[in-house]
Amino acid sequence: MVLGDRRFSRAMAVAADVPRMTPGKLDSGIIVRDPPEHTRLRKLVAKAFTHRRVEQLRVRIRLQAEQLVDAMVARGMPVDLVEHFALSLPVAVICELIGVPPADRPQFRSWSDAFLSTNSTTARQFETNRAGFREYMSGLIAARRAVPAEDLMTALIEARDEHDRLSELELIDMCNGLLVAGHETTASQIPNFVHVLLAHPERLAELRADLELVPVAVEELMRLVPLSYGPGFPRYATQDVEVGGVLVRAGEPVVVDFASANRDPRRFADPDVLRFDRRDNPHLGFGHGVHHCLGAQLARVELQEGLRALIGKLPGLRVAGKVVWKVEMPVRGARVLPIGW
Repeated sequence: MVLGDRRFSRAMAVAADVPRMTPGKLDSGIIVRDPPEHTRLRKLVAKAFTHRRVEQLRVRIRLQAEQLVDAMVARGMPVDLVEHFALSLPVAVICELIGVPPADRPQFRSWSDAFLSTNSTTARQFETNRAGFREYMSGLIAARRAVPAEDLMTALIEARDEHDRLSELELIDMCNGLLVAGHETTASQIPNFVHVLLAHPERLAELRADLELVPVAVEELMRLVPLSYGPGFPRYATQDVEVGGVLVRAGEPVVVDFASANRDPRRFADPDVLRFDRRDNPHLGFGHGVHHCLGAQLARVELQEGLRALIGKLPGLRVAGKVVWKVEMPVRGARVLPIGW
């Protein structure tokens, strides 16, 4: 109700000292816009992430996933699943879509980590990191203006220059947001899913016996496995609204706990059990309402093909060392996950 009701605003968070887990706060970009501004920005990139367009990428994503697994096998055991697979796959895909040169990919990953840090980094350092990212993206956009290509960045530049449908800062922040969101979530959930499957050998055996179950498994894992340590972005009531029998007054924020909703026994039978026989699985792993994850279809294909390659090509897949988990970040997942096979 909170995610879908237009009486709750994300834009009001810009002027507020919002409940948040990071020293700096998001005050620009599509994530802090309400319709109709949000609708305008979303339409500019939505066509790049439709089900049809993403399915056209599936063969390439499958090939990349299989090549990464082959490269891990060639390196020998143990190998870090995060560094050599989980990060590499979505980073390659989103950078190719937007047009980031391969040599620059490690740099933007460091900016992404800085943005998501919840440690003692100051708000000033947050702004410095953001300014550096914007400066880099501004240069990349200038280069793409001079030499257009068949990628999403060129399409956004055309929308800016020829149709005046977004400002230069909106263009820069849109590209930055797509880069960060386009890899961090998938890169975290791949090792999360592998770790959970290895803790449920009967479910892993079920997938090995029938890889056609992988899409269903991804939806169930999205439901069961939280991506965040905390709740979602706060929504502000634009007027007095009753939520669950509680009066939320105009101007007050509400935070939504996705992990709790995804294990609600009123909606899901055996909510704490990993089951691949759920046919009705309306989880909130990709959000809901106007801010439903723009890249949900792309993430699904990456997760599906990533699991398919790992399970199909590594019959003895197992943890082969100490797992190091991310700390001081709102996104939960393994920082290092050594595997063997």
